[in-house]
Amino acid sequence: MKISQRVAGVEYAIRDIALEARKLQKQGKNITYLNIGDPLQYGFQPPDRVKEAFIKAIRDGQNYYASSEGLPELRQAIAKKEAKKSLRVLEDDILVTNGVSEGLEMIMASIVETGDEVLIPGPYYPPYASYVRLFGGKPIEFLVDLHSSTPDLGDIRSKITEKTVAICLISPNNPTGVVFSEKSLKDLVDLANEHDLYIICDEIYDQIVFDEKFTGIGKVSGDSPVILLNGFSKVHLMSGWRVGYIAFNQSKRLELLRENVPKLSRVRIATNLPVQYAALESLNGPQDYVSNFVSDLKKRRDYTIKRLNEMNGISCSNPKGAFYAFPKIEHNKYGSDKEFVTELLKETGILTVHGSGFGTKYGTGHFRMVFLPDIPILQGALDKIEKFVA
Repeated sequence: MKISQRVAGVEYAIRDIALEARKLQKQGKNITYLNIGDPLQYGFQPPDRVKEAFIKAIRDGQNYYASSEGLPELRQAIAKKEAKKSLRVLEDDILVTNGVSEGLEMIMASIVETGDEVLIPGPYYPPYASYVRLFGGKPIEFLVDLHSSTPDLGDIRSKITEKTVAICLISPNNPTGVVFSEKSLKDLVDLANEHDLYIICDEIYDQIVFDEKFTGIGKVSGDSPVILLNGFSKVHLMSGWRVGYIAFNQSKRLELLRENVPKLSRVRIATNLPVQYAALESLNGPQDYVSNFVSDLKKRRDYTIKRLNEMNGISCSNPKGAFYAFPKIEHNKYGSDKEFVTELLKETGILTVHGSGFGTKYGTGHFRMVFLPDIPILQGALDKIEKFVA
């Protein structure tokens, strides 16, 4: 029986590549998983008070359908958080979702029709392209300088057509760790306004920055049609609980989206209610654990990038945020980057992700690895990678 062409074109390289690793693991091979950006799989945990808030909500009987838009107290807390980053939002501008991915799907379903084009930073997080394609659109990669963390405005301008409907920004970026400066964000917002485009900005890693202060899109958005995506998986260490949100900037050009996107939230009923109480506690309670988390990551980042750049045939830009390295394969005797990571897996048991899974135009010739494990595990993995490429 047939399936739709739309779903046949959906890919998610980060998890797709893990299928090969599981086969090897069943055969007895020891696998070091460096493919998924999930801090909780590498020893990090949310604070006990957040866990207790989740448990207490369940014990207190908060086990029914929540409001489709989200728990009011949580929406208020999210609005307060984003307002501190200068985004013009109130409680009614927030929709709580089952992770950022669901929020992204809702937005793409609401703005993309057959033949529409959406500009996404190359390399990009795979669901951006997949959801654009799912709704009949075409993802268009634009160039970002990985060393200076600067988008190429000339390249973007040359790719805007009458079919373009939106520009997507991911800062800090997955897979590259690029963090856009205030000037870069302002340039991108101005360019989008010039062509009457939606601006979709993903700030899921907003507090995981290492070298410079993070600037949110709200600082430069004014009354532009900015749609912010964020959540609790990364900074708040709640990945498996799946809670995120959409925040609409107070722009008159977003009125139709404000009216219609909530229809999708009602169709899918609601986000898990006990988890929303945990998210509320995570926002309202002490935040000192975040700085400790980021401090640990910075040490692991510094070690990983130093080691990669000491290897023959490998070079790597320095990620300014998130927890990914995106090395370039300078000399690849295996052919494609996918063949490189497949052979690396078979020979060493180290699982990474091929760069072309993050976009063929700018991701090809790279691979992505997380630097979430503690340094002894990273050392063992990097020793094997160095021997493999030697």
